[in-house]
Amino acid sequence: MATLPHFTGITKKFKKLITPRKIHWEKKHFKHISKNIFWFFFGVILGLFFFISFLYIAYEKTHTNRIYTGVFVDGVNFSGKDPQVVREYFHKKNTLIQHTTITLRAGNVTATISAQQIGFGYDENLLATQAMTVGRASDNALTDGSLIVQAYFNTINLQPAYHYSEQKLDKLLAPVKKQIDIQPVSPLFNFENGKVVAFRVGSDGKLLDEETLKDTILETFKNAALINKPQQLAMTMPVQIIHATSATDEANSLGIKELVAEGTSLFQGSPPERIFNISLAASRLNGVIIKPGEIFSFDQAVGDISTLSGYKQALVIDNGKTELGDGGGVCQVSTTMFRAALNAGVPIVERHQHAYRVGYYEQDSGPGIDAAIYSPTVDFKFKNDTGHALLIQTQLDLSEDRLTFALYGTKDDRQVSISTPVIVSQTPAPPPLYQDDPTLPVGQIKQVDYSAAGADVYFTRTVTKDGKVLDYDKFNSDYQPWQAIYMRGTQT
Repeated sequence: MATLPHFTGITKKFKKLITPRKIHWEKKHFKHISKNIFWFFFGVILGLFFFISFLYIAYEKTHTNRIYTGVFVDGVNFSGKDPQVVREYFHKKNTLIQHTTITLRAGNVTATISAQQIGFGYDENLLATQAMTVGRASDNALTDGSLIVQAYFNTINLQPAYHYSEQKLDKLLAPVKKQIDIQPVSPLFNFENGKVVAFRVGSDGKLLDEETLKDTILETFKNAALINKPQQLAMTMPVQIIHATSATDEANSLGIKELVAEGTSLFQGSPPERIFNISLAASRLNGVIIKPGEIFSFDQAVGDISTLSGYKQALVIDNGKTELGDGGGVCQVSTTMFRAALNAGVPIVERHQHAYRVGYYEQDSGPGIDAAIYSPTVDFKFKNDTGHALLIQTQLDLSEDRLTFALYGTKDDRQVSISTPVIVSQTPAPPPLYQDDPTLPVGQIKQVDYSAAGADVYFTRTVTKDGKVLDYDKFNSDYQPWQAIYMRGTQT
């Protein structure tokens, strides 16, 4: 059936009227629903805010002057505690810490420091304040609130804080540093006319690493504080080595870089003239260089021994008698050099004993370790077989009446063993001898020679290197008995 044209036109006009109205209504309805939803959620959020604020205020009220729940200090729970509890807890620990000591060592230097001496301990006031300010430190409520929530659900552990007096620690370490610190010594080597006129072996210095030491001391006390009882601890002090400058090329070429051996003797009680002669002869050996393979001759090195060369007259042994002679006392010097050569382990080429035992040579030694000289017939000699030059350095201590010869060169690891002198037999001294002296007044007696028992003595020396014997010596001395001699005045 065909549609009527009139009816179709009416339908189209109706649709044009209905559609815009429907769309307008739908938009208006959506806006209304949206507003309702917005105000609903706004109300929920606002209500939640007020609820949380109420809880926050209520929680804060319950913790007035109290540490918030979940706040720990050094692993200890102080939830809900008064800050004074924190102070008292760490104050009690400090009373135990005070008696903890640390012994410091470096070489032969030792010192002891206690926690009490430097005022070391927990900073109880600071820890109490820190614990109390968790959740209260900021003007921002959200920040404080987040810390409170974090502490409540996950805990917050505050690290321990300590106090000490740096000034007191520095004062305690000052004398230790003074003992340890040594400035390096640069070598000195002045060589003129075949003789060393100025010599000094270089040596490294030492410096206490004070900052590292202080940090280590504090760290040690902190670790000790974890144990609730006093402790006695020890630690090695950090010391830095300060290297000296290298020796001169000339010294290096000669191999003179370290002490090889020393020899000493005492001459206590010697008269002034004898001491003068000892000093003069010893000074003439100072700086002498003995080349590798060279045989050292005492007589040649010292030179002329007479009043013409500056010596004074003092008692000497001459032809079986003790009498005044030029250079009396020089045998003290040869004896000392003999001892240095013995200790160096070098071969002894020529050595002579004295006619009788001389008391000076036994003041710091057993009998038999002496060497007589009488230029030009009686000499003392040794050979430098070290492979490097040897330098003689004289050390004269007039406050102790001690003479020392130091031999410098290069050590070759030889080992020297010297036995104690053995007295095989002894012979008593003869009775005193009195002789008339017309130059002395009647009744005056003057002693010019001293008694000494005779003795047959020996000692041995063994020189080894790498387990093998390089040299073995047996030094024999057959001392004659010696009588005291007195001059008796006959002058009228």
